[in-house]
Amino acid sequence: MISIKELISEEQDPKVIEKVLPKVKEFCTDHEDIKYIAVQKKTIGINFSPDCIVLTDRRIILIRPKSFGLSLSFIDYAWIQVLDVHLREGIFAADITIKTTTGRIDIMEDIPKAQARKLYRFAQEMEEMKKDERRLRDLEDKRALAGGGIVINSPVNSLPVSPAHNEDPLETLSKLKRMLDNTLITQDEFNSKKEQVLSRM
Repeated sequence: MISIKELISEEQDPKVIEKVLPKVKEFCTDHEDIKYIAVQKKTIGINFSPDCIVLTDRRIILIRPKSFGLSLSFIDYAWIQVLDVHLREGIFAADITIKTTTGRIDIMEDIPKAQARKLYRFAQEMEEMKKDERRLRDLEDKRALAGGGIVINSPVNSLPVSPAHNEDPLETLSKLKRMLDNTLITQDEFNSKKEQVLSRM
């Protein structure tokens, strides 16, 4: 688990971190690691209870004090739901905008630039990882819809046909052709599977 010393490396207010960290730990699930906390710093006026953005290995959590700082409001987005994290720097601070796959947009303003940049870098790494994960899920869903009895394994080059002996080879070939037409498999993969099916006829 990350220490308070590590969490104030970009001059976050230690008092805010000390107040927020125990609450965040309660909010986190087992084996969820807190990676970073960015603390808002208002450029105009005094903010006794600043907002915070917490990054974990599973999600991004926005914390906003309510009731004059007596309680905290938590909004969280799993990384798989995060479509884009955008950084907009101003003269003194930066705004972080989070856009989700459902179209929701959430903005947190007045994050110190050094914290915002570190947060942004981490978010970009997670976005890239989850983008690949979403793409693989979508591909598997499409293959499942088009393939029926065809089982897809990794790597893609080895696409074994399901060992259902009672399946009609012509139906299997038809499913393979649909997958090829929908660009779910390559021509080489289609040819290889076609040969396997024909060899059993």
